Amino acid sequence: MPGSLSEFNEYREKMNDRLLSAENNKVYKRIVNVDTNAYLEGELPVKTKELLGLVASMVLRCDDCIRYHLIKCHENGLTEAELMEVMGIANLVGGTIVIPHTRKAIEFWDELNK
Repeated sequence: MPGSLSEFNEYREKMNDRLLSAENNKVYKRIVNVDTNAYLEGELPVKTKELLGLVASMVLRCDDCIRYHLIKCHENGLTEAELMEVMGIANLVGGTIVIPHTRKAIEFWDELNK
């Protein structure tokens, strides 16, 4: 798994291109389309949807998903104070098993803010 922000973005783009270029891959393409549309502005603002995605990703312990949602939250103006509240909710809901993922998330957040 890539470590830095640039490595993460490059790897994600490369593998998404690979998956989307595969023939007979309608299900994956539809999932990507639904995911893209789910996070568009609607009754809930994009920032709120990204926060929901971040909490779900933390509870499910998906480091790639956590990174992706941190990038999107950062792009949508999330403050560190807001992030800490979100991390608290994720740890409350997910339990102490989420703590290692919280550490990694904070480390990645710090890189985003460089």
